[in-house]
Amino acid sequence: MNKQQLAAKIWESANKMRSKIEANEYKDYILGFIFYKYLSDKQEQWLLKRDYAPEDIVEYVNEDDPEIVEASQQSLGYFIAYKDMFSTWIHMGSDFSVDNVRTALSSFLHPTKRYLMGFLTRWKQD
Repeated sequence: MNKQQLAAKIWESANKMRSKIEANEYKDYILGFIFYKYLSDKQEQWLLKRDYAPEDIVEYVNEDDPEIVEASQQSLGYFIAYKDMFSTWIHMGSDFSVDNVRTALSSFLHPTKRYLMGFLTRWKQD
């Protein structure tokens, strides 16, 4: 699946979701997708600058590696596992579905929430 096909699939999914959403609220969802892509791309660039080869990102960037999770959260303020990166969705081809987005957002929010709570606790003590 190329980028145009992925975009078409995302728009198709978004249109299905939009059927239940007022048109003026629809922009909030699209802007969310754009922002998520930005965060995902930014993390990927950060990993490449830290000398991760693309195959290393595939193999090692996941929630099971607390070192990369913490380093990413310390530097970027968030962590996205390889399986949830926007670029991964492009390579999924016809296997991509709305469930990938749900899983990604859930996975993204869980560790980020813990990190923010820890940060706020430390900040409040200072």
